[in-house]
Amino acid sequence: MNPKVDFYFSKNEKWQEEIEQLREIVLDCGLTEELKWGCPCYTFEKSNIVLIHVFKEYCALLFFKGALLNDTNGILIQQTENVQAARQIRFANIKEITKLKKILKVYIYEAIEVEKAGLKVNLKKGYRIQHC
Repeated sequence: MNPKVDFYFSKNEKWQEEIEQLREIVLDCGLTEELKWGCPCYTFEKSNIVLIHVFKEYCALLFFKGALLNDTNGILIQQTENVQAARQIRFANIKEITKLKKILKVYIYEAIEVEKAGLKVNLKKGYRIQHC
């Protein structure tokens, strides 16, 4: 655990129990905990693997290269059609996290293997986001 990240787990009262459980699961997989974009980010040899973040309706694990994972359980969500690489697993309560604990570890270990293998998501060429 990284003390610089501790504040994140005490400020989110609504999702505190859930994100603490996610933190424990991710750290149990041997990743390094850092603070990036104001959220707990977990890395393998300085490469981003997974991020914990909260929203109004749910908390989530975001896999940076989730599009490359074998989603045999059908739990990875593409946030919007514009998101090319990242995928989320969303949780509405602690029971969902507890139920998926072993599966989450399988996905995290697979994400580490994707990184070790140097795999990259083939991004659409010339893709640009239009600003208002």
